Amino acid sequence: MTGAETKGWFLRGGLFAKYVLALVGLVVFVLAVNGALETWISYRAIKSSLTDAMGEKADATAKRIEQSIADLERQISWVTRASSNTIELRRADYAQLLGQVPAVSQLTLLSGSGREMLRLSRQTISVNSNADFSRDVRFTETVSRGTAYAPAYFRDARPFMSIGEQHSGVNAGVTVAEIDLRFLGEFLGDSQVGRLASAYVVDPKGRVLAASSKGPEIGRDLSALPQIAAALAAGGRAPTAGTDSDGHAVLTTASAMQNLGWLVFFEQPTAQALSPIRDQLVRIALLIALGLVLAIIAGTILARRMLVPITALRTGAHRLGAGDFDHRIEVKTRDELEELAGQFNSMASQLAETYSGLEAKVKERTRDLAQSVNELKVLEEVGRAVASSLDLNAVLPTVAARALEITHADAVLIYGYEPARRSFTLTQSIGIDGEVEGRHRAIDASGSPLGEAAAQGEPLAIPDLEASADHPLREIVVGAGFHSVLVVPLVDQQGVLGALVVLRKAAGDFPASLIGLMKTFAHQAVLAMRNARLFTEVDQKSHALEEANTTVREQADKLREQTEQLKDWNKSLEARVETQLGEIERIRKLERFLAPQVAQLIASSDGHEGLLDSHRREVTVVFCDLRGFTAFTEATEPEEAMNVLREYHAALGKLIFKYEGTLDRYAGDGVMILFNAPIQLEGHTLRAVKMAVEMRDVVGALTEKWRNRGHSLGFGIGIALGYATLGQVGFEQRLEYAAIGSVTNLASRLCGEAKAGQIVVSRRVYGMVEPYVEGRALDDLVLKGFNHPILAAEILRWKGEPSAEAAAE
Repeated sequence: MTGAETKGWFLRGGLFAKYVLALVGLVVFVLAVNGALETWISYRAIKSSLTDAMGEKADATAKRIEQSIADLERQISWVTRASSNTIELRRADYAQLLGQVPAVSQLTLLSGSGREMLRLSRQTISVNSNADFSRDVRFTETVSRGTAYAPAYFRDARPFMSIGEQHSGVNAGVTVAEIDLRFLGEFLGDSQVGRLASAYVVDPKGRVLAASSKGPEIGRDLSALPQIAAALAAGGRAPTAGTDSDGHAVLTTASAMQNLGWLVFFEQPTAQALSPIRDQLVRIALLIALGLVLAIIAGTILARRMLVPITALRTGAHRLGAGDFDHRIEVKTRDELEELAGQFNSMASQLAETYSGLEAKVKERTRDLAQSVNELKVLEEVGRAVASSLDLNAVLPTVAARALEITHADAVLIYGYEPARRSFTLTQSIGIDGEVEGRHRAIDASGSPLGEAAAQGEPLAIPDLEASADHPLREIVVGAGFHSVLVVPLVDQQGVLGALVVLRKAAGDFPASLIGLMKTFAHQAVLAMRNARLFTEVDQKSHALEEANTTVREQADKLREQTEQLKDWNKSLEARVETQLGEIERIRKLERFLAPQVAQLIASSDGHEGLLDSHRREVTVVFCDLRGFTAFTEATEPEEAMNVLREYHAALGKLIFKYEGTLDRYAGDGVMILFNAPIQLEGHTLRAVKMAVEMRDVVGALTEKWRNRGHSLGFGIGIALGYATLGQVGFEQRLEYAAIGSVTNLASRLCGEAKAGQIVVSRRVYGMVEPYVEGRALDDLVLKGFNHPILAAEILRWKGEPSAEAAAE
């Protein structure tokens, strides 16, 4: 307890001393400098120097404001890049810009026809509102000029303006950024303006957009003041004398910002600037003494006021740490401490929401788990029925009842297949009346869904029978009041046994999970029918051979052993099906970004479950893209651009899979490929370079084809070797395999340096493949994001395996 009190006293003492000394030092410094200047400047020199000084400050401030607006324009233009071609990518870019640029309060994406597609601010988001801005000056001016500055306006006494940036491409749309102009006050602080002077910025209508502490209030109309009226009329030249908003004479100077039409005014009361210098030293001393006293008093009061919000923040942090997420910190200081308290409160709200979301997810997972357990119990019950009885008449009712239970359907029919007549005969039904059941007794295989499903060996789902083609089953089912059907064939390696038909009165799709479950269910039914038929044959032969000799009885015993083996085979088959389903699911996830043979290797081998976990490894990264593609997309139709991209991606995809590379991502015409991840490969750098040489040849033939169609495109490649962190990124519904590290940036920069038909590699890559290729060294490259020049080389052609003499050397 004593240590905590000592630490708190030290903190309070440090803040107290810091604020008091800062205010005292600032006041004493300003007063001392001002007094020294007033002592040495004469009556006329004051007027001349003040006018010149204010003019320079006005020019400098105007340039800084223009530069800040230009920087904002450049930052806004970043979100108009053509690569962000979806609403989600635009939204991510907008969110990043809002986080990086505090002056931007809102971003709006307008389509080429002026319809609002996305509006994002720090508080709200609106997607596809379709509001019409086609006649709005911000849209029309941006479309005609490419970049447009809208006139300033005020909302809740706060100045704003809009900057519009046109996207690249034909009818590509416009991004409109709303700029909070309060940041202009940073250029008009007392340290820039001076103790006695005042400064403000006005728009072409004479309204104040920003002002120093002694300037007029923001939003006030000063167009009637003589110096402002003269400056607006003369295009930025203001007289050296005028009056302030209270009617007092002032020395004034102005500087115009041509692009924005704004004026920066610096003013100082004439009475103060041109007063006699009598009693200068005495006044200086009195001012310094008075300022010192006031600074001490003000610093003491401010420092003491700091203790209350800090105590509240500390108490609130302790309660939040203890799990009290409903507690809110009340701080009303209107400064950074209040903002910090607001962030604490926001964090508490987010933690509470996260906690509630986790509870909901736990409930949902529990419900899904209960459903899965129920389905497994049903399959287990059917399996026990199959294993416990070889009487088909006893097993099929259980199968039909459990199928009705897990599908939540209205009726289930089980058909047997007669190969001689090529027809299906009803053997078991549940949920359907006798009259309708009689019409279902025999259905011809040709032209019916039962025959189609049996031929394909896969379940056939018909969501709406009334909208399907005419067939024998359709009339019977629709007439009985059913509208959707799922036909699951009962087939195995020996042939077709029948079909399992699930009927529902409501129309609609069958879930994929239900279809997969019914396939497994059908396997159980097939085993039951096969075992029953086999048992019947065995039983008949047993009765016929009971009258035979001992040899015949031994054969009957052997048949019974075969029956037991069939039961064991049934169990092993179930385990094999489950294993194959797991492998299929793993292959389906991996084939999104790996070569098929690599995906098969990972899925079918043990011990590869951790390959996609985050780890660090040396990889070879290949970047490639088309030269002149941006100009090509702007000058050609979108359909033709998509045709070129499809031909381009198809050619590259075959080579990527051929050399067992990992396709990291497509970004328009840009492609990134990894080697040695997630599966380690011997000679992965050789594979990457050989693939790049073959890519250049294949795409070279394509560029000739495109040139005949009037398109001038080139192809460049960059390759780098180094260590990267590998693993999955994204969220649960969308995961991607990615590499993070400077090696990816280096490959991208080398690709950017490559000319059409050129393969540029890092010097380390060249050293790995030098015996196999013909190349040449390039001048050191200065690349963006790298502090030192990069050693690089160009791959001219692939020579093949080196000779024994060359290898020995």
